[in-house]
Amino acid sequence: MRTTKSNNLDGRSRGWAPAWLTGGRSRSPRGFIRTPRPAVAVSHARTPLGVDELRTQIGTAAFAFRGYDASNTGRGVELLEHPVYGAIVAPVLVSASGLCSAILKRPVDLAARLRDHAPSTLETFVEDIAMIVGLEIAQVRILERVFDIPVHRARLSFGHSIGELAALVLGGVYEMEQLLPVPLSLAQDCAELTYHTTIGILSSSSVNLDVVKVDRLCHGISARGHGLIGPSTYLSPDHILLIGQEGTLDEFEHEMRGMLTPDVTLRRRPNHWPPLHTPLVWERNIPNRTAMAMHHITGGDRKPAPAIVSCATGLANYDEWNSRMILADWTDHPQRIWEAMETTLQSGAELVIHAGPEPKLIPSAFDRLGTRVIKQLRRGHLERLGSSVIPSMGRQEWIMRSLPGSAALLRAPYLRHMILEDWLLVQDVA
Repeated sequence: MRTTKSNNLDGRSRGWAPAWLTGGRSRSPRGFIRTPRPAVAVSHARTPLGVDELRTQIGTAAFAFRGYDASNTGRGVELLEHPVYGAIVAPVLVSASGLCSAILKRPVDLAARLRDHAPSTLETFVEDIAMIVGLEIAQVRILERVFDIPVHRARLSFGHSIGELAALVLGGVYEMEQLLPVPLSLAQDCAELTYHTTIGILSSSSVNLDVVKVDRLCHGISARGHGLIGPSTYLSPDHILLIGQEGTLDEFEHEMRGMLTPDVTLRRRPNHWPPLHTPLVWERNIPNRTAMAMHHITGGDRKPAPAIVSCATGLANYDEWNSRMILADWTDHPQRIWEAMETTLQSGAELVIHAGPEPKLIPSAFDRLGTRVIKQLRRGHLERLGSSVIPSMGRQEWIMRSLPGSAALLRAPYLRHMILEDWLLVQDVA
């Protein structure tokens, strides 16, 4: 029998912002300040990195791989038709197409989907997974082969949802042909579970959400037998993505009034989302099937390079032997985006390279955090001090180790961010 780990996300554990950052009850009810272009972290942008600068600074970089979204092609067709990059992108897509074809028992041509700008739907979930992972792998291989960037010397990497699979491939733990068939074989069941589900964003306008109470409420509603509900992603200390079947989200909203603080709100999202990383996948035995499938593939016998922060555990704890266990948990454990971001900041990373087609969620999360930190520094008239002192902390490892974990959040506004597909397409390599 599989066991599940405790959330370990109450107010006493790692992963929560200090009171000065959340603003206490005086915080504006509007929550995070939104930026004009939430897909790109632009609030504190600097001169774009040159190739030589990137090569020399790769040891200070963290790779962030995006997951599934409403749109999953980005600028992939431009990379595919590029006179230099196309020779790298095309074979990856051919291989990923073959893996899809074997699962779906019909021909799949991901390159043609790119050229046709085919939309993502629940019916194309299998192809979309292969597209995302294939483009992420291709983008990083371009860095390695065209620009001679030593990617494996990066500080760390992490990936939201499907992006963690790309991180494992590029970290050398598995080959794409070994790992990708496992999620592809289960993707159709995940897509079918999406019908009769609703997504909600649970948020607090003044204090950190009480995750223990949120979990208890979800468990209580699920136990009534009307459908399952659970957290899918911990976006930040005051934002949680919930997915529920049938009317469970309505029940949650009604009953949270007696358990959570009055400022907590639940907003529905109109789009449907495959309920990976929630208890809903138990209905098709997806965690156990994943565990069985993982034990029938080769690979998984080396530590990743760079180290990978798993969004299933919130820790950089992949070793030579545990990837199969972590990936089985990955199917039904909530994604800990906030903890992955915090670990990135604590690592001393100075640059985040966002890989994948049109990454949005992770760049936006970093940008919101950076905006929040700057706002609080301005309240204390510390912005000038922060801009001159905090970036240098990443180069002083002993200082970073001496700081309390939450102090690393001060570095958020001073991270550099690079959207990899955009960077590649402005380089003069033709």
